[in-house]
Amino acid sequence: MERHLKNVLVVSFGFLLLFTAYGALQNLQSSLNTEAGLGVATLSVIYASVIVSSMFLPPILIKTFGCKWTITCSMCCYITFSVGNFYPSWFTLIPTAIILGLGGAPLWSAESSYLTMTGNSYAQKTGKLRKDVVNQYFGIFYLIFQSSGIWGNLISSLVLEQKISREATKAELLNCGARDCYTSSPTTNNTNTQHPSNNLIYILLGIYTGSGILAVILVAVFLDHIPNDESETEENKGESFWSNILATFQHLKDRRQVLLIPLTMYSGFEQGFLSGDYTKSYVTCALGIQYVGYTMICFSATTSFSSLLYGKISQYTGRIALYGVGSVIHFFCFFYLLVWRPHPKHKMLFYLFPAFWGMGDAVIQTQNNAVYGDLFVKNKEAAFANYRLWESLGFVIAFGYSTSLCVSIKLYILMVILILSMLLYGTIESLEQDQPYDEKDLNKREETSDSIKHEHDEELEMTM
Repeated sequence: MERHLKNVLVVSFGFLLLFTAYGALQNLQSSLNTEAGLGVATLSVIYASVIVSSMFLPPILIKTFGCKWTITCSMCCYITFSVGNFYPSWFTLIPTAIILGLGGAPLWSAESSYLTMTGNSYAQKTGKLRKDVVNQYFGIFYLIFQSSGIWGNLISSLVLEQKISREATKAELLNCGARDCYTSSPTTNNTNTQHPSNNLIYILLGIYTGSGILAVILVAVFLDHIPNDESETEENKGESFWSNILATFQHLKDRRQVLLIPLTMYSGFEQGFLSGDYTKSYVTCALGIQYVGYTMICFSATTSFSSLLYGKISQYTGRIALYGVGSVIHFFCFFYLLVWRPHPKHKMLFYLFPAFWGMGDAVIQTQNNAVYGDLFVKNKEAAFANYRLWESLGFVIAFGYSTSLCVSIKLYILMVILILSMLLYGTIESLEQDQPYDEKDLNKREETSDSIKHEHDEELEMTM
């Protein structure tokens, strides 16, 4: 148990350090690099690159280098993006965004595969249900990982609060919130979106770059290497190069994977809206860029602690109940954001919305990963590559129409996608109930079979 838990903690704290930098930079892109939509374009390129990466790289890299070194090398790709932000332009941010995106899919696929294999290994040794252990490990991971938003956003707010800004005028506030349509009355005219001084930006990026380097060192030195697939056979070892490349696409033959696509994409849509639209059209527009970090801390704190809670109680409530709770929370947020007219006098609401949003997001993150780990045990790498592919497509679409649609339209789109996602997820649960699967009984049968085979081999040796 101690070794398994140690590895879970090393992965978790490595991602904590890495995303302390990247998560905060992502939240600031739409507000910080507003010229010609550079910030939003950069985010779109990142997730478009993740899509390309998801199609080809994860199965190959994980099978070739193992989860540990795939995670380590992929983390280095994220550091290049922090460096590129020192001199933000189309010639620095776009190339580093591509590099980050190419490393993104292998990073997350390796992390998910590593935690799943670690959970399966511990469950096999203790006789516990595999899905319960995997749920708990993902709960621990997201508790620690999601707190990266607290530290990254706190750093950005403490540094950027040295920027002096004034309150938005009544005329400027008319264009904030759901009424922000970008094309007709962009929030970029609001003086609260003006760029902070270069000195403040350099201090911020220096801290973020150092945090990323520490993440690489932590994983490279302290994370144990485990086999890519504990059930790997000689036949699997002989798989061709092209079969590994096509593994992600071949996994789409599983109808459960196809039914999970809208739910997986919803994860990208809702995160993209929060980091790209809420931070700019609500927070920066009405309060100023220095408040982006503080409000997103509330999101990170609630999603972090909620992740641990959901990981613990999922074995009692089941996934369906948790998805129901998360859906209701997000629907409440969508509706209120449609009717709310943001104003500096409502400062508490700017913090409450991300907090509630985080409670719903924690359901999506923990349960989506657990669903993939539970349903696709024999194809973990390809399954989690699909996860990142479709989630990233959600990000790309969300950031792609960010400067073309009114915020109100985007909220309606989120509602429709969430409804579709829950309907199709319910279909998956129905399919699984039609095929009961008692894992403990299966383990016992396998153990009994191995025992009988071992006794048979001993008898043969004695007769020879």
